[in-house]
Amino acid sequence: MSTTPEIGAILENSKELDRLRKDQEDILSEINKLHKKLQATPEVVEKPGDTSLSRLKMLYTQAKDLSDNEANISNKLISQLDALHPPGAQGQQRRRLGSEQKRKRVKADSDITRLNPSMRNQLEACASLKGEQVAARVTPRNADKDEWFVVKVIHFDKESKEFEVLDEEPGDDEESSGQRQYKLPMANIIPFPKSNDPSSAPDFLPGKHVLAIYPGTTALYKATVVHCPRRRKTDDYVLEFDDDEEDGSLPQRTVPFHKVVPLPEGHRQ
Repeated sequence: MSTTPEIGAILENSKELDRLRKDQEDILSEINKLHKKLQATPEVVEKPGDTSLSRLKMLYTQAKDLSDNEANISNKLISQLDALHPPGAQGQQRRRLGSEQKRKRVKADSDITRLNPSMRNQLEACASLKGEQVAARVTPRNADKDEWFVVKVIHFDKESKEFEVLDEEPGDDEESSGQRQYKLPMANIIPFPKSNDPSSAPDFLPGKHVLAIYPGTTALYKATVVHCPRRRKTDDYVLEFDDDEEDGSLPQRTVPFHKVVPLPEGHRQ
């Protein structure tokens, strides 16, 4: 029997292993940058609306998932190679490599658990968003900015870590007039505060930059807090939206607290 199909499968898994390791390097670089930021300015996590710890949790979750996937692909490669070659000295060498990968994975899992013991609950929290409206980031093809708008969560896949969402009210400039579905990674989704629970909302103080739904639309834009609901007889924020100039000044617009979310780090709009 020809071994060509088996070799082809081995090569495909090897490519996938290379891709996973490249992704791991990228995630590690992001984690290191965030660690340096937190070490330099640890007080930033105490500021209302700061998302540093949430982002760190997300990065460690992604790192763990990549490590698990790398171990799975490595085990597949070992099984495929064992199927092509009888056990022997080379087989023993492969088993040693597999053990080394396992040790690395166990160490990574231990480090992640030690640094962020609550990350195990993140996937359950994402799954609980089914049927909820959330803020979603979509970067159009060939665009140099992010677009944020309100979507409804249809499903969350715990294995791929992707949300399936529905844009129920696409804008007039969309290519098609019907509702549109997207598959988006966890990093592209921000849950809104509960509309019946003001305590679930971050306390954005005056001067803080946020993302908020522009009145009368389903799109979110960068804005600056002018007045916050705290100690006021209202649950609304007073905001000034960027690029909302009228007669040489920015009008102040009222937005309910449950339509305001933290401005993501590195936001482009």
